[in-house]
Amino acid sequence: MMVKEIMVTKVISINANKSILEACAKYREKRIGCLLVTDDEGDCVGIVTERDIIERTICMHRNPEKTRVSEIMSTDIKTIHPLDKIEKAADTMLQHKIKKLPVIQNGEIVGIVTATDITRVFPDFSSKYCESCQFIH
Repeated sequence: MMVKEIMVTKVISINANKSILEACAKYREKRIGCLLVTDDEGDCVGIVTERDIIERTICMHRNPEKTRVSEIMSTDIKTIHPLDKIEKAADTMLQHKIKKLPVIQNGEIVGIVTATDITRVFPDFSSKYCESCQFIH
């Protein structure tokens, strides 16, 4: 089975120059777990999760109205191609201890696949995933 068969194609993104407060508003409005971060040309330059907001903004006493997404986002993002096998996505998540993989084709964001998506197809993934991670971000 390929990534394209389970990925979510309605990806919500935010520009890197937006404030954390704007990112939080998108989280609330869209009821999502992460935002892909784009530059002015629409290229994926990072990812920001709820955990990033909590640890890198709230816990650091940073002002969410003044702090930019670019200041707290994770930039060393791992990606996957829609024609890759789901097993490759699972292996990548396990290896890097991550829960979300942007799906990129021809330099464009075409979707996202999460540990939850993989668990729906491979229920055993959840137990393997939890065993391999001391903590998950």
